[in-house]
Amino acid sequence: MAASGGPVVRAGVPEGCEAQVAALYWEAFGRKLAPALGPPDVGRAFLATHLQHDRGVTAHAGGAVVGVAGYQLGGRGLTGGGAADVLAAYGLLRGLPRLALLALLERAPQAGELVMDGIAVDAAHRGTGIGSLLLREIAAVAADHGCERVRLDVIDVNPRARALYERHGYTAVHTERTPYLRRLLGFGAVTTMHRPVTSADTRQPGGTR
Repeated sequence: MAASGGPVVRAGVPEGCEAQVAALYWEAFGRKLAPALGPPDVGRAFLATHLQHDRGVTAHAGGAVVGVAGYQLGGRGLTGGGAADVLAAYGLLRGLPRLALLALLERAPQAGELVMDGIAVDAAHRGTGIGSLLLREIAAVAADHGCERVRLDVIDVNPRARALYERHGYTAVHTERTPYLRRLLGFGAVTTMHRPVTSADTRQPGGTR
């Protein structure tokens, strides 16, 4: 769905777009992911190799992916890869501490809940409404799966993202202080936000809402 002449937003990640999505994700979340999946070239390759195509929504413009939002549902998220994959990519000695770091970032959905993993938009397309389009598509996906709410976490050093979420009906329900992560991952608090899924999020026949 998109305005005439604007970016096209769709559910899923098309085959062949894995590297583009991984690059966008690393650009947006590389500071947080680097201790677990770095260096950057290895991390991007890991994300691309283990990407779950049906656990994200993407924005397309000019033949390229210019935005992505991942989500967790049914035990799977956009950024796949289990413990065995991490150990195979990084080796046993380097892989074990990375698994511990990844466990700190894990946020599993509760019953009736879709967990969004964050939004990444290409720098040249920020401020054009792509983030809002992706959030609407995430809400539609949640409605398609019969979820009652969408949950996300936003870090304290990203007030712009929090403001976007608030404009789309997300409200803060809990803030967890994590000062021990500030030096390692670059943030010192994580706020959990909820948004109920309503009838307005349901797609109409033909794929529109």
